[in-house]
Amino acid sequence: MHIAILYNRDHELLEDDPGREAREDVMRVASALADALSRGDTHAEPLAVEGSRLEFVDLLARIQPDLVINLCESVAADARGEMVIPCLLDMLGLPYTGSPALSLGLALHKDKAKELLKARGVSTPGFARVDRLADVGTVELPFPLIVKPAREDASVGITRDSVVHDRAALGRAVEAVLRAFHQPALVEQFIPGREIYVPLLGNNPCRALPLTEIRFGKLFEDRPNIVTYAAKWESGSPDYQNTPTGPCRLEDPALEARLVQTAMAAFAALECQDYGRVDLRVTPEGVPYVIDINPNCDLHPEAGFAKAARSAGIDYPALATRLVEIALERAHGHPTARRKGPGAARLLDSSNRNVLAGRGGVRNRARRSRASAE
Repeated sequence: MHIAILYNRDHELLEDDPGREAREDVMRVASALADALSRGDTHAEPLAVEGSRLEFVDLLARIQPDLVINLCESVAADARGEMVIPCLLDMLGLPYTGSPALSLGLALHKDKAKELLKARGVSTPGFARVDRLADVGTVELPFPLIVKPAREDASVGITRDSVVHDRAALGRAVEAVLRAFHQPALVEQFIPGREIYVPLLGNNPCRALPLTEIRFGKLFEDRPNIVTYAAKWESGSPDYQNTPTGPCRLEDPALEARLVQTAMAAFAALECQDYGRVDLRVTPEGVPYVIDINPNCDLHPEAGFAKAARSAGIDYPALATRLVEIALERAHGHPTARRKGPGAARLLDSSNRNVLAGRGGVRNRARRSRASAE
């Protein structure tokens, strides 16, 4: 079996990229999966998507891998390009792991995802989208609120100042998002309580792996308990050191069942597939609220998803193999699966393109991934 592992190599494109660490981390994931899967007659090869050029499409059309593992979280350092990759793979007629383009796009457009959740009756915090600073006055939500970029993931753009308690602070937080990210700001009701993650694996059936929880340390005794960008990616920061992730211990089985049911309902609402993670805030009264859906979550051996799998008795090579099996089962058994049409062949007839640089593999980075990272 020949497996191509697509990953974005774009963390060096922008000097002031606020999501550089998150983009760099995916290279390590590609390397780890290649090592885990390259056994016997299976060859797994990392292939980089670099810049805004799409030479990898030509390369995939030539090598025709049996499966593509899609790890791409951005194109040309723009998270909105994430949904482009499944579209191109569909045109090539190649089976791939993870959710389709629509699901990735909805998850990234957080306000649209929340509209779907509300329509499906899935609990999520009240919210408003703010496109211009002048619109801050139209926000009619009770404080405290949390402000974040509407088109990012991996806690990009979230700092200790993201939680606000009055309209002046709201204006400053919205202005910071608009200025730094050039996209709308999502304003949500801030839900005090525990932060619990539900990892999901499989399709029919979909199962929940053991739940994990963020433990907020002493640093957060006098500030809002939120996972900032520093807490996820900057290992030397106080935020990181005071937000360890560990197994979630719930004494009430009914509460755990409610959390899993809420996570699965959110996953189904966006038509996600294969694997992913749903992030919840849980009030002291036991009411869960979906705060994020991660259909393309971090698959590094030391990240939260793989740790949850290990807790369920699935080591990393077995998890990698299971991801391949799940994707192939879905691709070969889905009634709407189809091969590429003649238009795709014409699109790919581009002999003047160069072979994608760096196809021989990736360099394993020393930076340790945040256990709860995307």
